[in-house]
Amino acid sequence: MRYRFITRAAVAGVLALSVPAHSADGEAQANTPAPAREQELIRLVRHDCGSCHGMSLVGGLCPALSKEALAQRPQTYLQQVILHGLPGTAMPPWRGWLSAQDASWIARELQRGFPDAH
Repeated sequence: MRYRFITRAAVAGVLALSVPAHSADGEAQANTPAPAREQELIRLVRHDCGSCHGMSLVGGLCPALSKEALAQRPQTYLQQVILHGLPGTAMPPWRGWLSAQDASWIARELQRGFPDAH
C-alpha cells in the first residue's frame, strides 16, 4: 500500500494540525465552498486526481479514492495528504492550488462518495 511511505514529519504535521472536535453538521457547513468553487473542486478531482486515481476514482495508476477505500483514513490525514502530497510516491502536494478548507471539503466528500459535476 503506497500510504505506508508517509514520513514521520508528515504524521507529526497531521497531528499538529488536527482541529478540535466540532459537530459534524457545523463543521460541514463551515467547510462548504460557494457553489461555483464547489463545481471547480469537483472538476479538479474528477480530472486532475482522476488522471492517476481513475476517472471514476476507483483506482488506476494510484489507489482508489472510493468511499470504501478511504473509510478507515481519518479526514485530517486525507486533508494533509492532499495539501502536502506523499513523499516517495506520485502524489504531489496541492497546497499551491488548494486552501486547507478546499482540501478538507475534498477529503470529506471523498469519504462520503464523491459527487459528479453538475
